[in-house]
Amino acid sequence: MNDKRLQQDLQRLYGSHATALSAPPRAAALELARPADWSALGAVWRGVQSDLGLPAPAIAVNGHDGFQLWFALAEVGMAAQAAELLPALCRAYLPELRPTRLSLWSAAMATAAPALPPQRQQPVAGEQWSAFVAPDLAPVFSDEPWLDTEPGPEAQAEVLGRLVCISPAQLAAALEQLGARAGSTAPPPTPSAQPARPMAPVGLATQGADETDPRRFLLGVMNDEGVAMALRIEAAKALLSAPAKP
Repeated sequence: MNDKRLQQDLQRLYGSHATALSAPPRAAALELARPADWSALGAVWRGVQSDLGLPAPAIAVNGHDGFQLWFALAEVGMAAQAAELLPALCRAYLPELRPTRLSLWSAAMATAAPALPPQRQQPVAGEQWSAFVAPDLAPVFSDEPWLDTEPGPEAQAEVLGRLVCISPAQLAAALEQLGARAGSTAPPPTPSAQPARPMAPVGLATQGADETDPRRFLLGVMNDEGVAMALRIEAAKALLSAPAKP
């Protein structure tokens, strides 16, 4: 993974020049695993945008049993506030889930730091990779939350390219709304029934493509509910592994 564009996006969002076995200090991560459940974690992804006004976090499959949300912090000094945000999000949007299925991390928390995707997971039989995934691809990874080939760096950069960091003011406002600050009596928001304004499928646009366009074909397979789930998953993996179109 030495693609310059991917390195630039990792640096811009998380303060890391490359994927790392230990998460960088400008990142915060929320993982739901054992089993993977995008329907539940997707509510958090939508809620932080539509209810709290935060930028969209990156979505990732962890390479073995779950989904992750990666929040990009504008400053290293925001780690303590991020440590308040993550459990507050779980209380607001995931109150029915067992705590053992959730893993939370920021640089201010004494929890194990996750590895920044993409990473090969070891030991596993064969290859299983963690990877950032576009919002429209996330649902098809619920049964197999990994890629079985190394993610293409260009495709990873496309996923990250339109994301932005959370500012200190945005994070403070979200904490006020969640009632996570010490002494606050404000109730958490009711999770929005309306989905957040959808992000464009980064790097996967099909407008103007002709009928023989491979990406259009793969997107058609992935989104066709009449196609076997195994084939839809393979189409999604192919989209993430393929180089972006020039």
